[in-house]
Order: sequence, then structure tokens, then C-alpha cells
Amino acid sequence: MEKQLSTAAYWIGIVSTVLALVTRGLTVLGIFVFPMPSPGKIPISYRSFLDGAILFFLMAIAGSVITWAKAPKA
Repeated sequence: MEKQLSTAAYWIGIVSTVLALVTRGLTVLGIFVFPMPSPGKIPISYRSFLDGAILFFLMAIAGSVITWAKAPKA
């Protein structure tokens, strides 16, 4: 089960990284994918995707460590 969670977290991290890079690149070019929110709403930016990518990559690493620790030792 841990291996499946690690694999899923890894691929979600990859997707989040790609989205962060694309939205950051468009922002640098002056194309705003997510316009400024109206008052009282939480803004979405490339940083949101970057934080998500970090979270999912850490989950993948933790799952791999747990799987490795549970493996029988020779």
C-alpha cells in the first residue's frame, strides 16, 4: 500500500511542478493565468503549485522510507 501511495504522490508532485513552472513562465511573460481575486478570496499563484509539489515529493520520500524500513533484512 505504501508503494502505491508513494507512486501516486510522486506523479502528483510531477504534475504540480509542471503547473508551477508553466504558470510562473506565463507570469514572467506578463500573461496572468489567475487574475487578482476580489477582496476576501484566497489568491492562486505559481507558489501554490510549488508548495503542493514539495508536499507530494516529501510524501513520496516518506513512503519509500517506510517501505524500505519494513522490508525484511538479509
